Amino acid sequence: MIKDTIVNGPQNAPHRSLYHALGLTKEEQQRPLIGIVSSYNEIVPGHMNLDKIVEAVKLGVAMAGGTPIVFPAIAVCDGIAMGHEGMKYSLVTRDLIADSTEAMARAHGFDGLVMVPNCDKNVPGLLMAAARVNIPTIFVSGGPMLAGRVNGKKTSLSSMFEAVGAFSAGKIDEAQLTVCEENTCPTCGSCSGMYTANSMNCLTEVLGMGLRGNGTIPAVYSARIELAKHAGMQVMELVRKNIRPRDIMTASAIRNALTADMALGCSTNSMLHLPAIANECGVEFNLDMANEISAVTPNLCHLAPAGPTYMEDLNEAGGVYAVLKELTKRNLLDTSVMTVTGKTLGENIASAVNRDTSVIRPVENPYSPTGGIAVLHGNLAPEGSVVKRSAVLPEMLVHEGPARVFECEEDAQAAINSGKIQPGDVVVIRYEGPKGGPGMREMLNPTSAIMGMGLGNSVALITDGRFSGATRGACIGHVSPEAASGGPIGVVRDGDIISIDIPSNRLELKISDAELEQRMAAFAPKKKELSGYLKRYAALVSSGAKGAILNV
Repeated sequence: MIKDTIVNGPQNAPHRSLYHALGLTKEEQQRPLIGIVSSYNEIVPGHMNLDKIVEAVKLGVAMAGGTPIVFPAIAVCDGIAMGHEGMKYSLVTRDLIADSTEAMARAHGFDGLVMVPNCDKNVPGLLMAAARVNIPTIFVSGGPMLAGRVNGKKTSLSSMFEAVGAFSAGKIDEAQLTVCEENTCPTCGSCSGMYTANSMNCLTEVLGMGLRGNGTIPAVYSARIELAKHAGMQVMELVRKNIRPRDIMTASAIRNALTADMALGCSTNSMLHLPAIANECGVEFNLDMANEISAVTPNLCHLAPAGPTYMEDLNEAGGVYAVLKELTKRNLLDTSVMTVTGKTLGENIASAVNRDTSVIRPVENPYSPTGGIAVLHGNLAPEGSVVKRSAVLPEMLVHEGPARVFECEEDAQAAINSGKIQPGDVVVIRYEGPKGGPGMREMLNPTSAIMGMGLGNSVALITDGRFSGATRGACIGHVSPEAASGGPIGVVRDGDIISIDIPSNRLELKISDAELEQRMAAFAPKKKELSGYLKRYAALVSSGAKGAILNV
């Protein structure tokens, strides 16, 4: 305990004097010191309410006999960063968050931690830190946004990006675009579909690191405040029982998370974050596990952008626990794993009920018998690539067409906006990977433009970058090796025929082996002049197929 190493004894009088400078009484100094990692800021809609969550956590900790101390973590809003240089600074924050939280926790000797994240890189970054520090830790997120309402229909941020494509194509006018703009994001919280933030907050429940409702209780519900108080109280139980993150985030728990990912239809970004979390836990994660698990895991949910339901609907239907209960009908989960409740996953979900089978399909009647994510291999992606299969139109599951090659997102966006992309084309965007970007930018702007312009049933997009959880369509990302690392995507030429076969997990460049070998022998990847953090990141980051972890 902290009081044994920092507080008690004459030798620790200097430490105690600094605690007095903080206004901590002698009584507070003798209690377990609980660090509360607050991701509150005033630029991310998913984080603007976290001050209230943090205050509730502090109260819960104090009620249970601990001393709460708050320190910060950064967060980037992917929606605001989308489509410009700012997106290069999104994924890279995951490691900054993990590193800075580790530094603060280790330097100050906390007895336990409560992580209060909400958005895309913030959640996995703090899960990575939790595994590194490995002291009793619990998570409570800020919760999802309520769905918007436009023309009597529920909507979300992905609809907003697609509305821009529809406006560019002349399908809606500026007045209609303004109606969408003013009504799509009506509350604070993580954006209302099964995008990356909500995917990772739901998977935090599955991993056993958050209490029931962590991923689904809307940000504006009072139940979210109650959840935060319970999290503050529960961390004290974890401290008393010395239950630590690596006791919880085992190989079985991570496999459970990947299984739930397939059933929920989570963001493709989970295929970057789960490997990174597993790495910090000392658990081996092979990208091909996704296809192995997908083959036996039914897709039960079509939340936006894949379908017309939203996080509030999933919450009302029974939440993550109801999905997990469905999966136990086929023995797809290891229910013996420990969780932050102090009970096993099986004990946690025993009373769960699926209250709405239109939101959570029963395993007997899934959207598809296989999972929501697929990993594709082939001569264009020897190390793999990732697609959100559950959000692909049936007619695009198998597609073959000519490549339209672009060296960056901006060039591709300009071509799409100007009508240069034709039905049947395969848009190729390269030099946007972890090293090449650097930072592996999301491609929501071009993918939304394709859908909004009515090309979603005839145009595919592949990239060594990645996609927002809001992306839908035949969009294949994480192509590895990336162009900047000498991958085959770097030698694709305009007009080359690309074959996509998602049911068969294949991505092929239709040229002869001899021609491919000749092109690769002559290939010299482009180099970018970099500075600052991006320069260091590009020098250290691994392949997207390995979770874009830093090689240190």
